[in-house]
Amino acid sequence: MHSRTFSTEIGGKKLVAEFSDLAEQANGSVILRYGNTAVLATVVMSSRVRDDIDYFPLTVDYEERFYAAGAILGSRFLRREGRPSEQAILSGRVVDRTIRPLFPSYLRNEVQVIITILALDEDDPDAIAVNAASLALAVSDIPWEGPVAAVRVGKQRGSEFTVNPTYAQREHADSVLDILACGKDGTINMVEVGAQEASEDDVIEGFTRAMVEHDKILQFQKTIVREIGKKKRIAENSSVPDVLVELFAGEFAQKVHSAVFCGTPGKEAIHQVQKEWLERAAEVTPDYNPSGAKRFFDEKVDVEIHRGALEDNVRADNRSFQELRPLFAKAGGFSSLLHGSGIFYRGGTHIFTALTLGGPGDSQLIDTMEEQETKKRFMHHYNFPPYSSGETGRMGGINRRMIGHGALAEKALLAVIPQKETFPYTIRLVSECMASNGSTSMGAVCASTLALMDGGVPITRPVTGIAMGLMMAPEKKPGVSRSYKILTDIQGPEDEFGDMDFKVAGTSDGVTAIQLDIKLDGVPLPILIEALQGAKAARLQILAVIEKEISTPRASISPRAPEIITTKVRPDQIGLVIGGGGKTINGIREVTQVEDITIEDDGSVFITGKHGSAQKALLMIEALVKEYKAGEVYEGEVTRLMDFGAFVRIGVGKDAEGLVHVSEVAPFRIAKISDALKVGERVRVMIKEIDEKGRINLSIKAVDPEFATRKGITPTAHGNEQPPRQQGERSFRNTKE
Repeated sequence: MHSRTFSTEIGGKKLVAEFSDLAEQANGSVILRYGNTAVLATVVMSSRVRDDIDYFPLTVDYEERFYAAGAILGSRFLRREGRPSEQAILSGRVVDRTIRPLFPSYLRNEVQVIITILALDEDDPDAIAVNAASLALAVSDIPWEGPVAAVRVGKQRGSEFTVNPTYAQREHADSVLDILACGKDGTINMVEVGAQEASEDDVIEGFTRAMVEHDKILQFQKTIVREIGKKKRIAENSSVPDVLVELFAGEFAQKVHSAVFCGTPGKEAIHQVQKEWLERAAEVTPDYNPSGAKRFFDEKVDVEIHRGALEDNVRADNRSFQELRPLFAKAGGFSSLLHGSGIFYRGGTHIFTALTLGGPGDSQLIDTMEEQETKKRFMHHYNFPPYSSGETGRMGGINRRMIGHGALAEKALLAVIPQKETFPYTIRLVSECMASNGSTSMGAVCASTLALMDGGVPITRPVTGIAMGLMMAPEKKPGVSRSYKILTDIQGPEDEFGDMDFKVAGTSDGVTAIQLDIKLDGVPLPILIEALQGAKAARLQILAVIEKEISTPRASISPRAPEIITTKVRPDQIGLVIGGGGKTINGIREVTQVEDITIEDDGSVFITGKHGSAQKALLMIEALVKEYKAGEVYEGEVTRLMDFGAFVRIGVGKDAEGLVHVSEVAPFRIAKISDALKVGERVRVMIKEIDEKGRINLSIKAVDPEFATRKGITPTAHGNEQPPRQQGERSFRNTKE
């Protein structure tokens, strides 16, 4: 085995890159270690050029391995990895979104990047995976304009930023900001942010801190490339026939201008001109690849949209650069069957979100390489049916885009979701994209806020989101600043042909989530700062519309939602409530018809039911674990008669049975206990004492002196003398029988 190792230090830990012949058939590979976490990145490019497609065929696969966490996971019947977890898909998207802009746009060779997690410790492998993919590509012969660096920075309340915080640090209760930032040469090209209403200033400080680490990682990678990097292959960029260039200039240049700036949102006018172009191109050059003609057309549309913004100061739909499209918000009113609903319009983007509330038992169990036996009580799911973009397509299942958009909206809302202690419900939101024309994920955030408040979920504050765009002039000379325009609320053509999709979500108090995707090599920090300020102004405008519709969460949840009652038992009483083999708790479920009873390790009990069933179950559980005290009065049922007295059950627990001695029935002597009591009879009793063994002694006469007299029992011939207890009498009494 031949290998070379390089190392540096980032965030107080060693970053070690090992290049060997382990995966020698790949164009490039590296094992990158950070602390005790290790990932393998391999990159391969096919030799065949795909002339039949009009996009760059890049695939990024992020492979989790259970052995990396020292665990044998999977189902009982299949102890091996299956389809990627949602976290693996999200991590793979992070790698894809970082490296994709650095490939030649005209590249049509298939490129596959595979990230395999070999060892997992306290450090999240996603940032390591980006750096590993960058190194594998940079030292390979695949055309790519890297390297690029990735680092995570976190901040806890009242402390400084931490570089590459561990899982434990990120999950700490005081964690307020988590930033994963990627970039190169003083710019940023991919960002993921989760925050607890962080200020824009804190976000900017986090970006700045990340860029300092980027410089260190980039120098490390560039040193490696200089020593072992391969010569890059030349990517084929087929030229467009002159006849098509002339055709476009003569017949379609003005049509494209009119379609792009027609003043109507969306891409319908552009698509119509594109259809005419492809038909004419096929007539003029029947042997030329249609995908090449389409790519040429898209390049011309891109140029025209940029020219209009930078030279004529106009947008595709004639809005001003800071102007939002028309807004509409509706909370509830959709169906009384739903626990909550919200509808949100922002121009041609229309989102419907439904809320469902369930008990703690409805939470999702996470069992992956990174998390085992973890319960997730808040979920946001996002659906994007083909009709939302006016197309036909396959239905069923979910794709990576749906998972990514759903996760982003979920992250944005998580900061305002109430804690389990105050609102123990499992919360599921489903956002249906009904019509798409720019940033449906941020529309889902707004519709979800409406649904949460309509459903009576006590969120701390409403959350809104917006997508900011960018049009930047091509670089003419290195070091010369480029002109640019920042666009608020990007729609169709600006999303497809613009240079940036900068999604920012938050409340009136601060940022909760950010996601940045670009088509450039990178965006300078001053531009992101300006975009952040524009996003804040837009969020507040949207917030005003939402608060006009519903200003605070409704006072109560839907009557169709289950009732959840909470109580707590001592940890040593958990077994008593559950019973052997679950017999006791299952019996309570059957008798009361509750939906679920969940008991946690600390003794917290959550009872979920409808129509009063939860209250019934609560009474039974409280009776099970009740600690009886002398002087308390109960109504109980006579269960057994003995010569010396009667046993009366005053509760449902196994220790909730006490003895009424014959001398405690009346203030005078009774000849036989059966003269006064019968099995099944209900009587009022008082706890007289609880002895050292926990046995309960009851008295009827202490609470009802006239009990025997009302039954027609009179004092015996012995007068009022009470019968003495016989020696050893208590030995027959065992309340645990």
